[in-house]
Amino acid sequence: MANNYYKQILDNNKAWVESKLNLDSEFFNRLAHGQQPPLLWIGCADSRVPANEIIGAQPGEVFVHRNIANMVVHSDMSMLSVLDYAVNVLKVKEVIVCGHYGCGGVKTAMGNASVGLIDNWIRHIKDSYRFNKAELDVIENEDEKFDRFVEINAIEQVYNLAKTSIVQNAWAKGQELHIHGWVYGVGSGLVKDLDVTLDSNDDLETVFQLDIK
Repeated sequence: MANNYYKQILDNNKAWVESKLNLDSEFFNRLAHGQQPPLLWIGCADSRVPANEIIGAQPGEVFVHRNIANMVVHSDMSMLSVLDYAVNVLKVKEVIVCGHYGCGGVKTAMGNASVGLIDNWIRHIKDSYRFNKAELDVIENEDEKFDRFVEINAIEQVYNLAKTSIVQNAWAKGQELHIHGWVYGVGSGLVKDLDVTLDSNDDLETVFQLDIK
């Protein structure tokens, strides 16, 4: 027999549908005819960070990929498949990589304890620390270091995203595509723009001072 929580979420769905139809009787009919979202969101799987709600977006406006600690890993076929579809089929113009303060994956990566299977994923987050060790190691306050590591990890994933063949090819063709780094404050509800936006291969070359081929 279904428990009370399970019954409640089914009832919530019916109430949500009714509320949408009361405002717009054609709302779901329009959604059924396809999607043209302007935005791809790559975020953390944390239940406290709902992409649509954070930015006040409606169904159909945000294409979403989520994983532990909002990582862009070059061998992650799930993420790459979402990215490929978003860029080459949906033709999104904006991509946001959004981390969040208090991220459990980032926190775990700051330590050396083994937590099981996820150790293999955490290793990628540890790379973000290694690349920025000089900046992070001088921060004595652990809470401040944690917050800054969350920010740095999001920035590193923006760079990782820009280096994918999917984004590289889109920019080479002159396709409009902007990649941004954000961090969400779970305790405030506010987004912090990390002031890292990449729009072309020229931007990426400037960051890394190398010639992307």
